[in-house]
Amino acid sequence: MKKTARVLTHVDSAGRPAMVDVSAKPLTAREAAATCRVRFPGDVAVQLRGSGMKSAKGSVVETAIIAGTMAVKRTHELIPFCHPLPIDGCRISVEWSGERDLNIECVVRTTHRTGVEMEALTGASIAALTVYDMCKALSHRIVVGPAKLLRKSGGRHDFGKA
Repeated sequence: MKKTARVLTHVDSAGRPAMVDVSAKPLTAREAAATCRVRFPGDVAVQLRGSGMKSAKGSVVETAIIAGTMAVKRTHELIPFCHPLPIDGCRISVEWSGERDLNIECVVRTTHRTGVEMEALTGASIAALTVYDMCKALSHRIVVGPAKLLRKSGGRHDFGKA
């Protein structure tokens, strides 16, 4: 069995940037999940845990969830060749992982002709950046990332575990 070479999809035959035409694809239920980590210095993590993740600006977690959800719905405005999609569902969870790491996961669902990987990655990343923004007064040594796709399903190629 011969392997087919992979090619970039957002380039036309002349090598110019182009949006992918998805009009011939069938409508299918699609889902993607992405994650982004926020790592705090030890003393900052202790302070945040002690405050219940509240800052002078308000609830860090609740604000991050709202910001991430808003970003999911506006991904096509931020990334040039993303299609505007009807978002059927968006769930963002924020949980401590170990002593210093806050793990943010964003799961997005749609029924459409194209997937929601970029929406999930954008939601997780913007939620993480919101955490940074709300906590930067405590330290500029907070590290955001990596962001990564965990799984996607419903298109031509599934990725990761369901």
